[in-house]
Amino acid sequence: MHASATMVSPASGNVPVTHSVWRTSIRFTLLTTVLLGIGYPLLVTGIAGAMFPHKAAGSLILKDGQVIGSELLAQSFTSDRYFHPRPSAAGNGYDPTSSGGSNLAQSNAKLVQRIQGDIDKLAAQNPGHPVPIDAVTTSGSGLDPDVTPDNAYFQAPLIAKARGLSETQVRQLIQQHIAGRTFGVLGEPRVNVLELNMALDNSAK
Repeated sequence: MHASATMVSPASGNVPVTHSVWRTSIRFTLLTTVLLGIGYPLLVTGIAGAMFPHKAAGSLILKDGQVIGSELLAQSFTSDRYFHPRPSAAGNGYDPTSSGGSNLAQSNAKLVQRIQGDIDKLAAQNPGHPVPIDAVTTSGSGLDPDVTPDNAYFQAPLIAKARGLSETQVRQLIQQHIAGRTFGVLGEPRVNVLELNMALDNSAK
């Protein structure tokens, strides 16, 4: 069955003209696919690469010419010599293919037990200091590379002890890596964990 529409052409003296609806639809689909599905993404990618090459490439962090991570993704640190990121909700560490929160309600017994267990563990490591909330809760993505300054300062005594540094030295390093609010109003002050740990290693050289 051939879909078509009949129109009257004024130039032909009221002679009916058959117009294919399918042919127009196919042409429009092809045109919009080329313009919006190929042309526009290539244009935006080209502009981003030219104006913001570091961010367009994934905000990768290099050490000795090798990619060791990204400013945008958390990664696991287990040693007491390093700052630790927020807990991950992913089942396999900080796997970027499994991003997302746990979707457990605040009243969920499993979530409450997990958070309370983390609080007890951290409180035992640093007695007398309140445990920062972001040290025991996951972010919306589960891959947040940043922690709050309070979280970083909370970890300072353990790291100073493990590295044989004074707590003052570690706290000064944290202070140097605190990023303020975006444009002065968006978000909260934060510390990128990977960059801070790299600074820790560099300070020991």
